[in-house]
Amino acid sequence: MNLVPAGEDGRAAQEDALQTTVALDGDGTCIAQARHLSAAFLTRVRAEHGLDVSARAMDLTQLVVSELVTNARKYAPGPVLMTLRIDGDAVEVDVWDSDPVLPVARAADAGRVGQHGLEIVMAVTQSFEAYREPVGKRITARIALHDDPADVLPGRPPR
Repeated sequence: MNLVPAGEDGRAAQEDALQTTVALDGDGTCIAQARHLSAAFLTRVRAEHGLDVSARAMDLTQLVVSELVTNARKYAPGPVLMTLRIDGDAVEVDVWDSDPVLPVARAADAGRVGQHGLEIVMAVTQSFEAYREPVGKRITARIALHDDPADVLPGRPPR
């Protein structure tokens, strides 16, 4: 976990912005490794910096990491680069891979088995971006660190 001295993507970096970056080799163990790394990162952030990280945020971050790394491994040859960054009251998950083709959410199909990962990620995150880089693409998803009691989903009782 490193202090971010400056925003590489042109955004102003906060002095207290924390991040960790890992290169995953793309083999079959990298998905589980990425989930474990994300849980360890959020646990450290909570313990060392006193940030409020809800159990829901922990679970959703691991889900999003799992889905994004799975897709990178499935569709792109070579390594995957994953960055986890604390930005205000959220964790940003960046996943880079070597395939320049941007993912596209598919139309709903109750008969389709599997291939719902992108739709799941988009449903559980505050924001989702996919953009090409000079080599490959980068996917960025943002997840709230704590639950908002006023954020009640339709059809669900308040938390």
